[in-house]
Amino acid sequence: MARPISVFLLPFAFATASIADNADARNRQDTSSPLPIIETAPALAPFQHVRFCLRYPADCKSNPREVDRIELNAEKSELVKRVNMDVNAAIIPTVKDHGAEPQEGWTIAPTSGDCNDYAVTKRHELLQAGLPAKALRLSVVKTASGIGHLVLVVVTTKGDLVLDNLTEAVRPWQSTDYHWLKIQSASDARYWFEVKASGPSVSQSDQGMRLANR
Repeated sequence: MARPISVFLLPFAFATASIADNADARNRQDTSSPLPIIETAPALAPFQHVRFCLRYPADCKSNPREVDRIELNAEKSELVKRVNMDVNAAIIPTVKDHGAEPQEGWTIAPTSGDCNDYAVTKRHELLQAGLPAKALRLSVVKTASGIGHLVLVVVTTKGDLVLDNLTEAVRPWQSTDYHWLKIQSASDARYWFEVKASGPSVSQSDQGMRLANR
């Protein structure tokens, strides 16, 4: 009688092992998933962003029905890379005073501009291409020399990616080594949140790229 019992138990043993293997695989996958940028407390929006929203209200709208994470397939990946490169090439880098005149504030697609203009232009282009506003988030960071800098974060199923005028590469946010300060809210593009403390700043050159948000 022992032999038939072992025959019946064998498929059960294989099934149990298979379930365990699948669970282990899921755990390994979850562990290796890219960590997102973590928000903490609400933060004051950069003053220049408030002015920007008055000037470009369509770029500060939020749709609660939109997804807040982009499915990063080959087509969308190529779109993000192309927009980053095209905008970097189209705007001549310059230092701006951010005075009282509207053209001195954050501007979409200027002939020349600073990091702020690059970031808002990239966000505008991706919005025009149909990507959801909730997944396109401006973020204030600090560089190695302690200078404020603005980048665009594209939130995807494969991690939070950074579009930056200081490099042609689209990088995961952890790879930038910037000191992350605050980020645009996903639920309402007019609001901002502080970012959980991150590592030291990068050593890339940021000469002439200042963030005038005061």
